[in-house]
Amino acid sequence: MVSTHKLKSVDFYRKIPRDLTEASLSGAGLSIVAAFSMIFLFGMELNNYLTVSTSTSVIVDKSSDGEFLRIDFNVSFPALSCEFASVDVSDVLGTNRLNITKTIRKYPIDSNLKPTGAEFHSGPISGEIKHDDEGDEEYAEGSFILGERNFDRISHKHPILVVNFYAPWCYWSNRLKPSWEKAAKIIRERYDPEVDGRILLGKVDCTEEVDLCRRNHIQGYPSIRIFRKGSDVRDEHGHHEHESYYGDRDTDSLVNTMENLVAPIPLESHQLALESNGTVADKRPAPVVGGCRIEGFVRVKKVPGNLVISARSGSHSFDSSKMNMSHIISHLSFGKKISAAAMSDMKRMLPYLGVSHDKLDGQEYIIHPGDSNADVTIEHYLQVVKTEVITRSSREQNLVEYEYTAHSSLVHSVHIPVAKFHFELSPMQVLITEKSKSFSHFITNICAIIGGVFTVAGIVDSILHNTLRLMKKIELGKNF
Repeated sequence: MVSTHKLKSVDFYRKIPRDLTEASLSGAGLSIVAAFSMIFLFGMELNNYLTVSTSTSVIVDKSSDGEFLRIDFNVSFPALSCEFASVDVSDVLGTNRLNITKTIRKYPIDSNLKPTGAEFHSGPISGEIKHDDEGDEEYAEGSFILGERNFDRISHKHPILVVNFYAPWCYWSNRLKPSWEKAAKIIRERYDPEVDGRILLGKVDCTEEVDLCRRNHIQGYPSIRIFRKGSDVRDEHGHHEHESYYGDRDTDSLVNTMENLVAPIPLESHQLALESNGTVADKRPAPVVGGCRIEGFVRVKKVPGNLVISARSGSHSFDSSKMNMSHIISHLSFGKKISAAAMSDMKRMLPYLGVSHDKLDGQEYIIHPGDSNADVTIEHYLQVVKTEVITRSSREQNLVEYEYTAHSSLVHSVHIPVAKFHFELSPMQVLITEKSKSFSHFITNICAIIGGVFTVAGIVDSILHNTLRLMKKIELGKNF
């Protein structure tokens, strides 16, 4: 009994006998108000506990040294042939990769940006093109001069017509000229056009026959094209289907190529030109349209650099005044694309992501032909910023997105016009952090709500009760 008595002495909550307490209407009313207040405040605190707060900060980019950044793009060039279209990458550290093909796909397109065939394959990158010795200038004119007036007639007359589209000012055209004329003379002697007629070598001066070269989508000089008799019947647009020759340009190589073209065709019949299965090295289908859609991706170092799309060849020349680098950007983005499934799971992050990661999508940069728009390079300056989201749950993977701002301009260039995307990554990154309330903080606030409301209600009830007692004494005229 003694120990129990001592234990009761430490009771913080000593009880008042019920007979000594008095219930009142004001106290009942305040109790109801206090109960509803507790429930309301509890609900607000519970909602606050379940709500995730998001903080945004700007910090130094935490990317590791040597990390690469992926650039995805889909760009259409209505006036750049897939035959010479090249994707190049360079940066301030000295990286210089030319004519990237492994991760790039090219599709011929018409002026309405519609694909006109299967993927265009550029073929393997060959070494230096072989020519005759520059000092050997002894040759006779052996090729047939072609133009608008006789091109269609000659192409329908001979089963094989091989044409050299050249420009007199072009260095590579002049390198080809001696061997081309000598090869044409040899072929003419072996296959007399008047007696045999299975093959004829011709030439077209593109500075004189501008429309004819444009109709055949000639963009680089010299371009050697192989036409087959009757092939235009198979083309619904009325153009000849033909191949381009990219092999060596010395006399022996050209003659051997022509021999291989003629070999499957019997002398007594010219109808098998199309059906022949003979193959010629370094011969691929020529583009039937003048446009090209380039899509794919490249990986670049995270330093300032350039993504350049241009006409490039180690054995052709280009007339910069006729190069039109107009393009339509269907897609351009940096970094790995966030999957739709990940975005659906992270809908709460939508206000912070996807704002400027594809800012150039759908933009058109069209140059209309004219003297004032010759030799125009289109440049895009892109400032790229990394955005990283650190989620509250360890089960969810952190999201990383690259957003960019873009400024574009037209520049008159002294070199061949190009489409250049100059990108520069910001040394800072945006860090978005999700934070949730701790359970201990939630319990503490609940106890504060209950105790605070109970205490304040008790104070109000005491004031109200004493005020009513005072008013009754005054009414009874009692002194106090």
